[in-house]
Amino acid sequence: MTRSILHVDLDAFFCSVEELLDPKLKGKAFVVGGRPEGRGVVASASYAARKFGIRSAMPMAQAVRLCPQLIVVRPRHGVYSEYSDQVMEYLRDSVPVAEQISIDEAFLDASDDPRGGQVAASEMQAAIRDRFGLPTSWGVAANKLVAKIATEVGKPSGLIAVPPGSEADFLAPLPVSMLWGVGPKAELRLAELDIRTIGDLTRLSDARLSALFGDWGTELAARARGQDDRPVQDWYEPRSLSSEQTFTKDLASEEKLRHSMRQMSERVGGRLRQDRLAGSTVRIKLRWHDFTTITRQMRLDQPTDQDGEIFTAAWALFRKNWRRGRAVRLLGVGVSELSPPMRQLELFDRAWEQDRKLLQAIDSLREKYGSSVLTRAGDLKAERED
Repeated sequence: MTRSILHVDLDAFFCSVEELLDPKLKGKAFVVGGRPEGRGVVASASYAARKFGIRSAMPMAQAVRLCPQLIVVRPRHGVYSEYSDQVMEYLRDSVPVAEQISIDEAFLDASDDPRGGQVAASEMQAAIRDRFGLPTSWGVAANKLVAKIATEVGKPSGLIAVPPGSEADFLAPLPVSMLWGVGPKAELRLAELDIRTIGDLTRLSDARLSALFGDWGTELAARARGQDDRPVQDWYEPRSLSSEQTFTKDLASEEKLRHSMRQMSERVGGRLRQDRLAGSTVRIKLRWHDFTTITRQMRLDQPTDQDGEIFTAAWALFRKNWRRGRAVRLLGVGVSELSPPMRQLELFDRAWEQDRKLLQAIDSLREKYGSSVLTRAGDLKAERED
């Protein structure tokens, strides 16, 4: 039986909710995010704002330079979660299998739905608009990969169905950057090879792609042909993973704090890999000796499940918010905005691939012999000084 996979995306979700709460914002160039005078970033941009080149994760100061009349709205994450929960509950009641992948996205398996995928998507799109006042974009295809790309092609508020067997033809004229796993640097290098569309990419042999991308080459070739056999999984993914430690004695040593943060980063990375997840935002939690507690976060260029990348971001946040010698009572590291680990590929950069293989080996050893089977040399020194 041919599968019928649906992908739904709540269009400019945070902004759409804000328009419901304040109709005066409709049609205006506005964003949801932090203040421009600080280190704020754009969490969501209205489609009117996007016409100025404003995008999510852009520094707010840059967004204001692009559009001086831009309206900045402070985020209300609790409200957004309430709307998301209502929509996702409706989706789970509407199809046999639903997999929420973020606050505003989900995959649905409508293979057993007698209405057929396209009709089911159309009816749910109308229902979400009528019940909740929220616009959505939909993609319908035989697999997750093509369904999600179809959603992107149809934004905003579109519905595109790709007939089974026509996946490669549908993808062929699209920019190669729309293919999962092709990052900006890879896109530039592919352009040097005169590879600008997904169809162009299929002209490269599997052997050539393997030479360029290493182990990812075979998978990338399959994606370019529109092949993807991942199932829609009817389970809830956690919104974040974290590790924290309250010290028995307040800690002021930079070396010991760094040691603790690295250990926490490794625990979080290991859990992400175990659950086959990756996160786009790294955050830290700090509690001082007087019990004052702060949290800080940083959005990454792409999702990660790598210990080193988590630690590098967390340590950078720590250094910005810690004064040398100040005692720390509690330290925590977390990763949020979780999704399946889909890495953007960078041509001729094998460092990440080597790190991935090393971590796989470490994970296997720790699973077999326990978490303490391997210890960093630098950590041994920190432990001896405790």
